[in-house]
Amino acid sequence: MPKGLLIDTVRCTGCRGCQSACKQWNLLPGWGEAPSDEYDTSFSPTMTNPPQLNAYTYNHVEFYEIPKDNGEISWHFIHTRCLHCIDPACVSVCPVGALQKFDNGPVVWDQTRCFGCRYCQNACPFDMPKFQWEQAWPKIQKCTFCWNRLEEGMEPACAKTCPPNAIEFGERDELLARAHERIRNNPDKYYDYVYGEHEAGGTSIMYINAVAPEKLGLNTDVKKESYPDYTWEFLSKIPVEIAAIAALLGGTWYFRKKRLEGKASVTSGKEAK
Repeated sequence: MPKGLLIDTVRCTGCRGCQSACKQWNLLPGWGEAPSDEYDTSFSPTMTNPPQLNAYTYNHVEFYEIPKDNGEISWHFIHTRCLHCIDPACVSVCPVGALQKFDNGPVVWDQTRCFGCRYCQNACPFDMPKFQWEQAWPKIQKCTFCWNRLEEGMEPACAKTCPPNAIEFGERDELLARAHERIRNNPDKYYDYVYGEHEAGGTSIMYINAVAPEKLGLNTDVKKESYPDYTWEFLSKIPVEIAAIAALLGGTWYFRKKRLEGKASVTSGKEAK
């Protein structure tokens, strides 16, 4: 059964514990360690730190100040990351099969295959894949859903470390039922909508909030159907020159890989003799 995460932004206190746990588990650079200043720690006007999701921050806690009817300001915190679509567009457009969807939920990638074409970034309706732009050969970076922890029977690092239990891990169907029950039992606290239940055909990461999703930066201009059916329409609009370059790079990667494998096989054969 596919796993999921239910993120309850009403419970979230903005402590950034999940953000720190994500960096620790994935060995991502912390303060003063990022390759350029734009990725390093700095505050946005609303105290979001770093200001944006990037290649070195897979799980990003964003702070929102939303005016109330009485003129007061309410604070809201939301975690942005790859939503791990049930039927992901990014997987369907990757020309070298670097991205794949696991049956238990995560959308993962093979770093050795990625050659930085950015098709996945353009196809994603949530604009989640990021790239290491400062690198000579930028490659995809995003939330991994801690797939390697899941394989060992552990929950994702963000859910494990969340003090107020704002991030819950479990079977997607059970989390969805829990989300609707919580909304139904607390209509004065929750906006009546589970974001991720139907977006792009459904996602493994889902949200319930005190306000409308768009007020917290969640893209509500997303089709309810899964996106792979639309991806080839998207690819057909890419200039021929760019598509040709991507195909060439993909072919170069494939034949170079085969050549290296062949050399390794010959070398091991000689050593055996």
